[in-house]
Amino acid sequence: MVPGSVLEDYLDPGSMMEDRADPGSVMEDRGPPHHLDNQPTEHGGSDNPSKNKAQGFVLVHAGAGFHSESKAKEYKTACRKACIKAVAELREGVCALSAVTTALVELENSPITNAGTGSNLNIEGQTECDASVMDGRTLNFAAVGALQGIKNPILVARKILLESEKGKLPAGRVPPCFLVGDGAYKWAMAQGMASSTAAALTTRQSMASFKKNKRKVELAGQLQNPQKRRSSNLTSDIYQPPMDTVGAVILDSCGQVAAAVSSGGLAMKHPGRIGQAAVYGCGCWAERANGTNAFSSASSTSGCGEQLVRTMLARECTCAMQKEDAHQAILETMQNKFIYSPFLTADDSVLGGVIVLRCQESSENCEFRSGSRAFMVEFLWAHSTDSMCVGYMSTQDGKPKTSISRLPPEASTGRSVAIEGGVCHLYNQST
Repeated sequence: MVPGSVLEDYLDPGSMMEDRADPGSVMEDRGPPHHLDNQPTEHGGSDNPSKNKAQGFVLVHAGAGFHSESKAKEYKTACRKACIKAVAELREGVCALSAVTTALVELENSPITNAGTGSNLNIEGQTECDASVMDGRTLNFAAVGALQGIKNPILVARKILLESEKGKLPAGRVPPCFLVGDGAYKWAMAQGMASSTAAALTTRQSMASFKKNKRKVELAGQLQNPQKRRSSNLTSDIYQPPMDTVGAVILDSCGQVAAAVSSGGLAMKHPGRIGQAAVYGCGCWAERANGTNAFSSASSTSGCGEQLVRTMLARECTCAMQKEDAHQAILETMQNKFIYSPFLTADDSVLGGVIVLRCQESSENCEFRSGSRAFMVEFLWAHSTDSMCVGYMSTQDGKPKTSISRLPPEASTGRSVAIEGGVCHLYNQST
């Protein structure tokens, strides 16, 4: 363990892999995640957890897809920065909604991710972004889709959510919770939000990818036989980009949760196409504990947007976290509600990933910590893609932990599931 960090032992190096082709066979099972007490350790400077009464936890992802070893460090750095920024706010006692937005802004600002700056370009060479956020405390949701000219679409989504909470508009009009295209841009401008030029949102890498894909489209179009055009490797290469949608789930010091997701969508997509990152129940979900739910839970997804939209994976996974065995529940949800979904029977390969957390207030060890509140946090990530990049951190830790989870060589991408995660305990000192 690295001194100053209590996250090093969270990660279960093993994972459970299930193969779609034979649902009865387990390819690899090293058991459920470790269950560790997240005890504060000695820190120096302003990062000393003992000096911070407010507690919380953040789990982020930089997408489920394919993450090359050559860019692994860049993906991990993006996740690390997002965790640090979010935890800094949680230590100050901010709410989950604010902290999850901060994490997403950091991920959108990274040119390595397919969100905000550096997003995939559509068939016309334009940047169109989707984003959504959900507050588990109020259960309010807001989203933007096919949004151009905004560096951080998640900020517009959050603004829509906050404005909707103010009540009806003049003349009794209902405030929007989902805006798209030019209407979303005009609304953001009316709210005084900053705009960005197309050039500022386009990176050298995103433009190079666009030019390469555009040439493939042109060559594919020259094939006169429709069957040849559909089976051509030229077209299949275009529609298999890294699905590096970004997302985060947050627990704050009050035990409230929030979730968010942001994406630039598929490369060479049709203008106006909306992916799961903007669709209710598909990109993110957050729900507080209540008379029905024993746990507060939240999720954020990544993968093939059309498949995620048709299965509402975010909501399905969040609901599954109410079951006693979270690890088994998410595994079964990925299999039965996603890979084996009756809505995706025509798809040979089902590509997606999810991060989830749940928390419950606990009295465990509180007798030794006078005036404290304890929260047990269980967190997981699962994916059917080649890989998924995640990062996580609690306010009691000196630094975040990052990982690129990968399917084993013998696994079948789009038919197998990898699942990992852990458990921690948070203690809030009362004032």
